Amino acid sequence: MTAAQSQALPNPMQRALARLGLPVDEAAAMAGPLGVTPKETIHACGTLKLHHYKPLADSVYRVPVLVVTSLVNQPYILDLVPGQSMVEFLLRQGFDVYLIEWGRPRREHKDLTLEDHVLRLLPGCVDAVLRDSGEKELSIIGYCVGGLLSVLYAALTPSSAKAAPLKNLVCMAAPINADGLVSLKAWMGEGFDEEALLEQYGNVPADWVQNTLRALRPFGKLAGAANLLNQIDNEDTVRSNLRMGKWESDNIPFPGGVFRQMVNDFLRGNQLVKGTWQVGGRRVELSKIRQPLLHLLAQDDHITPYASASDLVRLAGSRDKSEHVVKGGHVGLVAGRGAQTRMWPALDAWLAPRSV
Repeated sequence: MTAAQSQALPNPMQRALARLGLPVDEAAAMAGPLGVTPKETIHACGTLKLHHYKPLADSVYRVPVLVVTSLVNQPYILDLVPGQSMVEFLLRQGFDVYLIEWGRPRREHKDLTLEDHVLRLLPGCVDAVLRDSGEKELSIIGYCVGGLLSVLYAALTPSSAKAAPLKNLVCMAAPINADGLVSLKAWMGEGFDEEALLEQYGNVPADWVQNTLRALRPFGKLAGAANLLNQIDNEDTVRSNLRMGKWESDNIPFPGGVFRQMVNDFLRGNQLVKGTWQVGGRRVELSKIRQPLLHLLAQDDHITPYASASDLVRLAGSRDKSEHVVKGGHVGLVAGRGAQTRMWPALDAWLAPRSV
């Protein structure tokens, strides 16, 4: 593209991308396909797929790792491209990595509940990992809503059981205390009609999820674009931000049954920290989590603010438990420069000695 053609483009972002030789379309500006670390699908159930990644180290830790992703975002945020992939990092450190891709629920999946995910689908993946690896225990790493699902699973899976499969629990930005989700509670309080939304769509549409997350930081996209323009001469930074921006706008529908429970029991009732939340007729008690526990948090997380996440370590019954806060936001926690220099090494340093 010539300089004259570049200047003819309608906005500064497009002109800046053109000067770098990148396509104007942000989606097309990605540096190749995302989520390409070699893997195979070893288990499937409905829309769910369980992936096993090929090893990238000469020796592998005994205890496999199961990554539990969010229900409303694509899992490739944890595996963007080589060099910007938490999955790749873990593999190179010698971990045996499995990952749950929940898939895109359709209208016929509108009645899926937390019971389905925590008491059926997630345990099914745990069993598949243990069969495939030949081990009797595993570690779980849960991100965002995936972290909440992992917490529920851990609390409802007695660590004292003879064949307890969960050895270590790592959460990344897992919401625990709904009172810390001030903006969401203000929006989805008693005046919010979730039943009308679910009656119309069955599941919560992906664009509705996306607009909700953007509303938590109304000027976030504009501020991000301005910050990107200030770094436009750094091609690696531009490409990294565009990858994360692509993921942030690539939401998937929220299963209707889970959404109903999250709004009523978690967000409005704040039943998890109160110790009154029941899943499958069983009360979820965080004190029953006894496994070694690490909670990784972002200092400037607007989706899972510190006030909504800090109670996990306080309330868990684990003796070996810690919280680690790094600079950055919700996405940068797992995929940004801070993740590569601070969060991933901290995760490795904590998990490695507990995986032998």
